[in-house]
Amino acid sequence: MKFSTRLNFDEPAAVLFDQVGNFDKMEKLLQSRGASVVRLNPAHEAGAALGWLIGFDWRGRRRELNLKVTRFDRPDRISMLGRGESFDVDIDISVLALSKTRSRLIFETDVRPRNMRARLLVQTAKLAKAQMDHKFALRVSDMIHQMRAV
Repeated sequence: MKFSTRLNFDEPAAVLFDQVGNFDKMEKLLQSRGASVVRLNPAHEAGAALGWLIGFDWRGRRRELNLKVTRFDRPDRISMLGRGESFDVDIDISVLALSKTRSRLIFETDVRPRNMRARLLVQTAKLAKAQMDHKFALRVSDMIHQMRAV
C-alpha cells in the first residue's frame, strides 16, 4: 500500500534537504513522540550505512522496526528500508528545486505485508484509503515542520 505527499517550501533545495536529512533531529522527534530509538551505526554522519532499531506502540502492542538508510544522495534523495515483524516499509524522500528560493519535498512510503494477518490488515485499510492518505499527508507535514523548527 503506497502513500505519498508533496509539500512546497520557500527555501532553497539544499537547505531543505539538510533540514530533512538531519537524522539527529529525527531521532529526537521520534523519541518525543514516545518511540525508543537506538542507532545501529555509532557514526553520526549521514550516509547509506546509517540505521536504527525503532520501538513504538501501535494498536495496543509493542512493535519494532529495523530501519536502514539505503540511499543518501545529497541534495536530492534519501531512501530507507524498514523491516518489522509483519511489514516491510520503503521510505523515499526527494527534494526538487522549483527555483532558487523555492523547493518541493516529495515523501513516499510503501508498506508491504509479510504474513497473512498483515495482508488482511492492508486489505481492510484499502477501504479507507482516501482518509488514510489525508492523515498521512497531515502527519508528514507536521513532522517536517517540527524538524525544520527544532
